[in-house]
Amino acid sequence: MSIARAVVAMAGNPAANNGNGAKANRLVFDLLKQEGERHGFDVVDLTGRDYDDSLARIRERLSDIDDLVVVGGDGMVALAVNALAGAATPLGIVAMGSGNDFARGLGLPVNRARDAVHGIAGAIVNGTHRDVDAGVISAPAATSPAAAASPATESKPFAAAEGGVRRQHRDDFDDGTAQRATCGGMPGMTERLFAGMLSCGLDASINDRANRSTLPYGTLRYFVAVLREVMHIRPYGYHVRAILEDGSVDERTIASPLLTVANSRYVGGGIELSPNSLLDDGLLDLIWLNRVPTFLQIVRAIANAYNGGLLGTGLFDWQRVRSIEIEQSPEGETPPALMADGEYVGRLPVSVAVSSRSMRLLVPPAVLRQDACPRGLA
Repeated sequence: MSIARAVVAMAGNPAANNGNGAKANRLVFDLLKQEGERHGFDVVDLTGRDYDDSLARIRERLSDIDDLVVVGGDGMVALAVNALAGAATPLGIVAMGSGNDFARGLGLPVNRARDAVHGIAGAIVNGTHRDVDAGVISAPAATSPAAAASPATESKPFAAAEGGVRRQHRDDFDDGTAQRATCGGMPGMTERLFAGMLSCGLDASINDRANRSTLPYGTLRYFVAVLREVMHIRPYGYHVRAILEDGSVDERTIASPLLTVANSRYVGGGIELSPNSLLDDGLLDLIWLNRVPTFLQIVRAIANAYNGGLLGTGLFDWQRVRSIEIEQSPEGETPPALMADGEYVGRLPVSVAVSSRSMRLLVPPAVLRQDACPRGLA
């Protein structure tokens, strides 16, 4: 009797990095095929023409695949999280994008395709994973991503390698506390999941500028975007109503250049904006600038942006929340289009909640043993 082989799906973004993403996709696909031949699993490529096509292809094949591997940055992680909503399919990340902030927070290899694929294969073979939280954005249909989306860059087609026999999933979520995230639901509302951060102010503008930059991928693209955007810093108006960690309600109006809802620690290609965030605590972190900084304060903040000292500048306030409602306030300028994991997700008003331990991530055994990365992994 033959033994059913696992099927590992891969999806990438050929249009990434000014069209050079296809090279990374081919490299990762070949590496996965080699690991599959060594360990006994098959590989299929579900990369679509664009974001929506890839999303649809993954969802159509969910019942046929055992694991999903995405190639790219935080935008590809966001695609995968939304494609896998409600499923127990584990996700592997080959971080080859411009920011790679979610992978960085997990202690995964960044811009090291061979190491990443080898680690993913080890996680598949050994069954090592982490169940982590996802953020859930709910918004009226009129403010959904389609209403505020930036013009999309069409992805190039990438051939799929078909075949393979499906085996059963190794297991479902281990305990009854892990809730699977789902998209859709309430009439008149749209929902979208995010893995890392929802950016609602200056951070969204920085991300937007970095996305449109022609500079090489990586931290440089974000650093230049920071320098340009802070030259036009101004307070936006927000009214927030948050359910705090202890269940109490905090409602306030905030006039601030920056407001972020964080699930993970990093943004902007390595800026540790939310060092207190835990990936599996069932909570989110609300961070905002508590004033419009002076020029000298901006210089100090930029100097500490990538060394972990940003919150130590005294310019930021922070709350740990269970959920939050955010709408525009007249006490500041109109906030820019919101971005989650580097992708456009619409405009205010929005409600944000957490789906506890609903993402299953393939994590190499060595990463799980790292004492240096206890936050979100312990």
